[in-house]
Amino acid sequence: MEPIHRVTAPTLDVLDALLSSDGAVWGLLVIKATGRQAGTVYPILERLERQGWIRSSWDDDADRPGPRRRLYEFTAEGAEAARELVDARRSAVDAAERAARAGRPSGRTVTS
Repeated sequence: MEPIHRVTAPTLDVLDALLSSDGAVWGLLVIKATGRQAGTVYPILERLERQGWIRSSWDDDADRPGPRRRLYEFTAEGAEAARELVDARRSAVDAAERAARAGRPSGRTVTS
């Protein structure tokens, strides 16, 4: 599995959506979960698959109408690495929010 060299917010959103799913999901569900455009999500899914983070397969439900769905799911190593990245983002966001709250004026006058 190759590391992700440039971790972007959209990539973290896709990883988070995949981690939040219960098993394999198709691209449209990832798009809806992230609120990102298809032109952003599908290239990320392709890159994650090339790097060995996820694997894909075609849905073979013949009873479902419409086009076949491509299903995506994590590899064991990919799920572990994704959890680390998503947890690191959550920690960074929490730290930034704490810092922002600490920097807010309290309303008290400052005397010197």
